[in-house]
Amino acid sequence: MNYSTATQTGTLLSRYYRRLLPLYRRSNTATDGGHSEEHKRTTAASASPYLEMSSPLDLYECVTAQGETVRSIKAKKGSKEEVDAAVQVLLQMKLDYKRVTGQDYKAGCPPQDGVTPQDGAAPQDGEDQVDPWSVSSSSAKGVDYEKLIVRFGSSKVDQELVDRISRLTGKTPHRFLRRGIFFSHRDMHQILDAFEQQKPFYLYTGRGPSSQAIHVGHLIPFIFTKWLQDVFDVPLVIQLTDDEKYLWKDLTLEECRRFTVENARDIIACGFDVNKTFIFSDLEYMGASPAFYRNVVKVQKHVTFNQVKGIFGFTDSDCIGKISFPAIQAAPSFSNSFPQIFGDRKDVQCLIPCAIDQDPYFRMTRDVAPRIGYLKPALLHSTFFPALQGAQTKMSASDANSTIFLTDTPKQIKNKVNKHAFSGGKDTIEEHRKLGGDPDVDVSFMYLTFFLEDDELLEKIRQDYSSGAMLTGELKKSLIDTLQPIIAEHQEKRKHVTDDIVQQFMTPRKLHFSC
Repeated sequence: MNYSTATQTGTLLSRYYRRLLPLYRRSNTATDGGHSEEHKRTTAASASPYLEMSSPLDLYECVTAQGETVRSIKAKKGSKEEVDAAVQVLLQMKLDYKRVTGQDYKAGCPPQDGVTPQDGAAPQDGEDQVDPWSVSSSSAKGVDYEKLIVRFGSSKVDQELVDRISRLTGKTPHRFLRRGIFFSHRDMHQILDAFEQQKPFYLYTGRGPSSQAIHVGHLIPFIFTKWLQDVFDVPLVIQLTDDEKYLWKDLTLEECRRFTVENARDIIACGFDVNKTFIFSDLEYMGASPAFYRNVVKVQKHVTFNQVKGIFGFTDSDCIGKISFPAIQAAPSFSNSFPQIFGDRKDVQCLIPCAIDQDPYFRMTRDVAPRIGYLKPALLHSTFFPALQGAQTKMSASDANSTIFLTDTPKQIKNKVNKHAFSGGKDTIEEHRKLGGDPDVDVSFMYLTFFLEDDELLEKIRQDYSSGAMLTGELKKSLIDTLQPIIAEHQEKRKHVTDDIVQQFMTPRKLHFSC
């Protein structure tokens, strides 16, 4: 933020706080909204004095009015400084609203006494769309993850956290941590505290098997989870949500079963240890595990229809299977859902590495957990793997031209990158040599940040491309040369994943690990 924007923001915030004082004097309304005494003490410690004197409805009206102000400035084509200042004030107001009410601001949903909606405000005009089924951004750089952290109420993975992971494990941080690909977390310090105290924890991640072939973007959570399993020496459960795909997609149960097995082969090919890893299909495991189903029912009892509508956007025309599914994705967060691994222990905390679009499921889970006597799961959130055509949306298996599949040949990889990968280069070689390219919007460079291990080489590529010394074609060649051997190696490993090996991973059993 430049000096002019900062000055305007400070002025607007001063007006904002001055506005709240007379609102309080007029309404003299209590601010607790039905929260516990502990919540009120936390609010009093964190909110400004003005905010403590304001009712949730007053704050809601302030945020709504400021949102209208932002839209008005944009409509009148105000200066960048005016827009930035107004947006900064809007973000501050939303933070204040959450501090006082314990909930995120949601347009059209004023606060109600005794009701605490889930974290995660609905996107406002101009904001990125991020939910379990849709990811989109109007920016060529993709989703603004700093704003997403504020909106979702999570914490940034900062250098202190990365250094602590390195110190406790004695390992160099994974490139996904070094480069901010896993950028956000919930309660990761609790996991590290447990590890430091030699207390157990376990990993949980998953995959929705909607197609036979998975793409390179699907590898990201599994690559990172494999690293976490290795450096912490902990058990891992991987949920394959074939039930979800049957409910959401035009698929038969037989197709879902086939995709589950084929996706399991790709996951196993990532190198997971069969002695520490349990992969399960919802359609098979839930019917065979009373302990798992009991936890599903517990979650279902503590989440209302209104809550799941608010969190996931369900409508009255959605089938009841969709409405009840979130509880099934929540259940693996609790250790006693896997008695063959943990017995009846409820005190083994769960760490979930996942893309941040899955966070709504686990915000719900974290809200329910203490009410049913369980530990809240911790999370590590990753950024999205962009589509070839640009970072405005994530890679999707439903669009072959936007996707590099793990079944693609070297020729197909080369053709897709050369033909479809969005470029941050200039229109002519002469212009590019003079002005350089923009690596922040160039998809080939984005992909290299995921897959090129060498930090120094990656930085050299960034500098060369930015200066114009490297052309777009040369950058795409670097990506092709990086991806082709990675995918070829994965295909070779997958060939050796037999039906018997799949069965070993998917059989409920005791796992071996240091705990």
